[in-house]
Amino acid sequence: MIKVEGLSKRFGPLVAVDQISFNLEKGEVLGFLGPNGAGKSTSMRMLTGFLKPDEGQVWIGGINLGEEPKRAKAQIGYLPESAAAYRAMTVVEFLKFIAALRGVPNPQRAVDEVIEKTQLGGVERQTIGHLSKGYRQRVGFAQALVHDPPVLILDEPTDGLDPNQKAEVRKLIKSMAQHKAILLSTHILEEMEAVCSRVLLIAKGKLVANGTPAELLSRSEYHGAIAFNLETALTAAQEAQIAAIAGVKALEGEGTNYRLFAESGASLLGPLHKKLLEIGMEPVELQQLKGKMDEVFRNLTLGEEA
Repeated sequence: MIKVEGLSKRFGPLVAVDQISFNLEKGEVLGFLGPNGAGKSTSMRMLTGFLKPDEGQVWIGGINLGEEPKRAKAQIGYLPESAAAYRAMTVVEFLKFIAALRGVPNPQRAVDEVIEKTQLGGVERQTIGHLSKGYRQRVGFAQALVHDPPVLILDEPTDGLDPNQKAEVRKLIKSMAQHKAILLSTHILEEMEAVCSRVLLIAKGKLVANGTPAELLSRSEYHGAIAFNLETALTAAQEAQIAAIAGVKALEGEGTNYRLFAESGASLLGPLHKKLLEIGMEPVELQQLKGKMDEVFRNLTLGEEA
């Protein structure tokens, strides 16, 4: 649904976006992740047609955005970071206005359907300025969906929301994912892990990673590591026996809490449990770690990965 090839943008000597390429298909929620100043917002403006790239091409639903911008933009539902709306309008008035701008054939039916889909029933006659931030964000989703586009581009959709509102918005995104291609820009790692099926990581304008959350976690030093807790601390001799288990990279401990790090591809949960029982140490807690996304994020965006 979205195809991007060699997208670049410069502002004077600054290269804000540098040769980014990727594809996004129906049924995917693609997280566009990076630190502040990485080039996410510039990329989003180019993908939605608000900013012309210096190099590269974008296709939306097979339509070249540079050559046929009006047709290509008709395939997109866009939720900007600020979720801009006319605050003096009621929800219904605003959505009818957007439907008219989009040329929706039956605007009343489209508005009724999108109000139901985004659970705005009960507040549809209220002015947008009097709604909570969570409901204003729902209005933003509704205007992006009113023309039933195949592609959704969401810029920081949960920024500034409280935990309950974030959970509601993420549930809404998941409910739409099966039938649309969704590109979600965020700097929130928790959000990426919660809703994205694949992640693009950008740093200093360059694409530094493209994979599923699980694939990114596999790059963490903590991937496959075992965290365990004992009633009493290990002796030096017992530590040496555990460190000698095949596939062990390192053993770290503080008090009665320990972490056992694995060599790439090694599975340590079973062997560790067996060894602990052999040396007479029943673990209070034993947990295999998936990895730490914040560590992967830092390593990739700061260029510290080995």
